[in-house]
Amino acid sequence: MNEAVRPRTTPRTQAVRRAPVRRRTTSALLGAAAWAAGILLVLPVVWMVLTSLHSETSAATNPPSVTAPLTLDNYARFFGANPWPALLNSLTASIGSTVIVIALALPAGYALSIKPVRKWTDVLFFFLSTKFLPIVVGLLPLYLFAAQTGLQDNILLLVVLYASMNLPIAVWMLQRFLSEVPAELLEAAALDGAGLLTVLRRVVAPVALPGIAATALICLIFSWNELLLARTLTATIAGTAPVFLTSFLTSQGLFLAQMCTASVVISLPVLLAGFLAQDKLVQGLSLGAIK
Repeated sequence: MNEAVRPRTTPRTQAVRRAPVRRRTTSALLGAAAWAAGILLVLPVVWMVLTSLHSETSAATNPPSVTAPLTLDNYARFFGANPWPALLNSLTASIGSTVIVIALALPAGYALSIKPVRKWTDVLFFFLSTKFLPIVVGLLPLYLFAAQTGLQDNILLLVVLYASMNLPIAVWMLQRFLSEVPAELLEAAALDGAGLLTVLRRVVAPVALPGIAATALICLIFSWNELLLARTLTATIAGTAPVFLTSFLTSQGLFLAQMCTASVVISLPVLLAGFLAQDKLVQGLSLGAIK
């Protein structure tokens, strides 16, 4: 009786058999590392929310008491301090500056990507060079300008400053996003006799909408979180939410629980905007990543 012929195992065959095991191990390790990084990033936010639900006495203990009784008194005290003018000022400055930035950056990105001007790379680096100067260096001239023109404690000044602060970033982002617009669409629009504004509104904007949404959201976050200019150039009328947040640090000490409460409430609009625009944000940030 003939013996069954067994296939000969070679080093290459063994390597091929071990490859799926290695891939599964690598995938499991990467997954565990991603979970660990996510937990480390979320843990401070969870701790802030938990601290906001504690009394000042419980929040000031060292080490902090996790099992302390929960209360909503801090939220009642926060809304009782009338934060609505500060929140409205932040909303006005953030949305107003973002609208101006997108209105200016969209045609600039079009000129630098779809219809590139001469030495367009030099133009991009010029925009980037405007971010090299720290804001604190220009703080005194801005303050003197606001004092001479009567624009101190005026929300319109913050709108213009936030727009100028975010415009270079928006131009860089939109230039990259608009470069992915298919040239065939532009050629078809040109054959139909469409003008520049029509092309931007009906052809470029719908195709690059994810990139525009991502750019707008980033500019909105930068404007919402800005503190230095708002703290220096505003007082009681045009004070923004970050300025209102600093009011919990007084000569009497740091009211930690109340500050955490204010931080949670002030962070909610940005988190809500990011949640509503998360699909467009992911599409925009990944635009052009896969050829």
